[in-house]
Amino acid sequence: MPAYAVAHLREVSFNPAIVEYLQRIDATLEPFGGRFLVHGAQPQVVEGSFPGHLILIGFADMAKAKAWYESPAYQAIVPLRSDNSVGDVFLVDGTHEGHRATDILAVAG
Repeated sequence: MPAYAVAHLREVSFNPAIVEYLQRIDATLEPFGGRFLVHGAQPQVVEGSFPGHLILIGFADMAKAKAWYESPAYQAIVPLRSDNSVGDVFLVDGTHEGHRATDILAVAG
């Protein structure tokens, strides 16, 4: 099942540290098959508000997503982002092909 690294960065200081982070992150993703699915696009908000930036990185599964996030290469650059932005970052499982909205009822009950 696919898994995703998601970041909602409400504030980002575009400074040399962030530039360095951006220059280095792709190399940290490659060994784990991670790829950017959403990065830098301005959302077209249709309900509510969405301040900041959304980043979505796809992985084949949660094991690869966790291994990337915990890797020494990625952990070495985390402070470049976290010291220069405000937001939330998390890993989440995707759904299997053919998932239906009502499938969640079996888990919620």
